[in-house]
Amino acid sequence: MYVPWLLNFIQKINFFPHVEGHYYLLYFVLITKFSDTGAYAVGSLIGKHKMIPRISPGKTWEGFGGAIVVSTLASLIFTHVFASKMAGMNWKHAIILGIVLSITAVVGDLIESLFKREAGVKDSGKLFPGIGGILDLLDSLLFNAPIMYLYLRHILTRP
Repeated sequence: MYVPWLLNFIQKINFFPHVEGHYYLLYFVLITKFSDTGAYAVGSLIGKHKMIPRISPGKTWEGFGGAIVVSTLASLIFTHVFASKMAGMNWKHAIILGIVLSITAVVGDLIESLFKREAGVKDSGKLFPGIGGILDLLDSLLFNAPIMYLYLRHILTRP
């Protein structure tokens, strides 16, 4: 139920009534992946302080900071470029969502790592060797989809 239930929120974002949902969908995917990329890049370059080595030995606090900074900058840029297509979105929401989506992306990644540790496996599959499996590609998106949907529904489009 974990994967299909959370994936369902992606279609809810895309087909959200009275807005151009595909812009919010693209926004949420890009901000989430910029978070993943920022965490990896900064953590690889300067990461020294491990977050939770028992669960995810490669995650560092520096990478966590990189995730927040990179995704928030990406959020501000995307919002600036596509503000006219995204109802209710402004720079304040861009900052809030950049921070929130980056934090929940890291939490989603940690939870998926915990699932793997509890199951006693290193990777969640062999389809994409070297990256930990398909769930490692989707974990942050799965976790962020309901967050984005709820923010869109209850904050950005409220009357």
